[in-house]
Amino acid sequence: MTTTDERGTAGKIPDAATPAPPPVLLPPPVAPRTLLSRAASVPLALGLTVFMPLLVAVQTGTGVHDAAYYLQIALTMYAGARLSAMILTSRRKLLQGSFWLFVYMAMGVAPLAQAVLGRVPTPVVGPRSDLTLAVALVLVGCAAFDVGSLLARGRPGGAGRGEKRPALVHRRRLHLLVLLAFACSGLFVVKLGGPAVFFSSRQEIIAGIEEAGVSQADSQAGQAFLRGFGTVPALIALLAYARWLVTSWRARRSPAVIGVFLALVGLNLVVNNPISNPRYWFLTVMFALLFTVFPVSAAMYRSALSLGVIMALVIFPISDRFRYDEKNYKPVESTSLLEPLAMKDYDQVGMFANTITFVDSGARHRFGRQLAGSVLFAVPRSVWPGKPRDTGVMVGQWMGAVNTNLSSPIWAELWIDFGPLGMAGGMAAMGYAAARVDRRFAARGTRRAPPGSLISLVVPLVAGYSFILLRGPLLQASGRVAIALICIALITTWRQDKGSVLR
Repeated sequence: MTTTDERGTAGKIPDAATPAPPPVLLPPPVAPRTLLSRAASVPLALGLTVFMPLLVAVQTGTGVHDAAYYLQIALTMYAGARLSAMILTSRRKLLQGSFWLFVYMAMGVAPLAQAVLGRVPTPVVGPRSDLTLAVALVLVGCAAFDVGSLLARGRPGGAGRGEKRPALVHRRRLHLLVLLAFACSGLFVVKLGGPAVFFSSRQEIIAGIEEAGVSQADSQAGQAFLRGFGTVPALIALLAYARWLVTSWRARRSPAVIGVFLALVGLNLVVNNPISNPRYWFLTVMFALLFTVFPVSAAMYRSALSLGVIMALVIFPISDRFRYDEKNYKPVESTSLLEPLAMKDYDQVGMFANTITFVDSGARHRFGRQLAGSVLFAVPRSVWPGKPRDTGVMVGQWMGAVNTNLSSPIWAELWIDFGPLGMAGGMAAMGYAAARVDRRFAARGTRRAPPGSLISLVVPLVAGYSFILLRGPLLQASGRVAIALICIALITTWRQDKGSVLR
């Protein structure tokens, strides 16, 4: 028996006893964003891993092409491949992505430009072999970080495992944090002479702190506490209110919540603007806000990491204009696009080499002494006379440097305390912890997460501040960490009643 289908073609009607043909399984539809990601993956990976290092390497300069130079190329390409993987991953990995962004720019592209030009922002006082060893150890540390992150994959994780009540933001305590933020930031502004100084230059800020009498020649604790309490509570309160508004329709209908949020925006524009703050702190503020305002956006996550590369290459050298006032600012006449990378803040690899030379000169490893000084930063020197100094300051004074405000990357901090094995173990532990936190954040950072989810507030903040922790010195970065922990402890609750949590 035959019939004609709707298109006028003849077909045979199968009998009841005839088995039906197996269904044809079609592939699931592909979203346009996925197609875009796949189309951009190859040029992005090649650009970061191959083209950028080669573009820097072919520039003319007086650098020596030796083992340190070729190891630097290998490190840059390795970091570029890992950063590409972070940008293109289907799961947002905030801590790991921030780590590889820092490594790619501060330990990869910038030192490679310095090696090509034969110019460094901070002198390398030791033999060339110490620089070669430093680059090799950075590469070893990056590999150890990857090993740690791979070990974390075998561990069970996810939302709700072993924790029935997740940590949340307490509503009434958040109000106390807002009051604390306005009080501390207001004191900071008054001590420095008013809001106008925050829109002049960082040099004016430092001068204002010295005139306020909170900064001493032998101790920077007063300055650290004033700047920390003047900036950190305001930022954390802004992040909490930003997440509350983004995730709660009740908050968006509340004039009180909107009014407090706008007031916090104005406060942060004064105390946390890019003119009066170091560049790495502004990077912290920017990343924390982006990851908080767009809590589930993979596109914003990828854009933030990509934007970080552009900022490090273009924006950071330009922002040096805000460091000095009109009288002391001297524009640098550059004949090469690479020169700003060799003259600015990217001294991490060179300072690691200087730390190796410092240890080999007779200072020896500290076996946790530097780390103890960072953890116990608040202990005054009158109580602890032998309290360690910043690693960067200590090495800078040994070098005879005039400006001892030098970096000390986490590789150098681990090296000076624990040697090569301790450094590798510490980097592996960092990779393990970062991967575990990223997995938990990805599992809980969903649209169904409550407005007061604390992990959705803390992880973006840590991801932003990791640039400062990785750059070092740790002792210099510990003040703001402690203040942030105090603020977070103030607003944390495990209660689930309606009167306590954000709705």
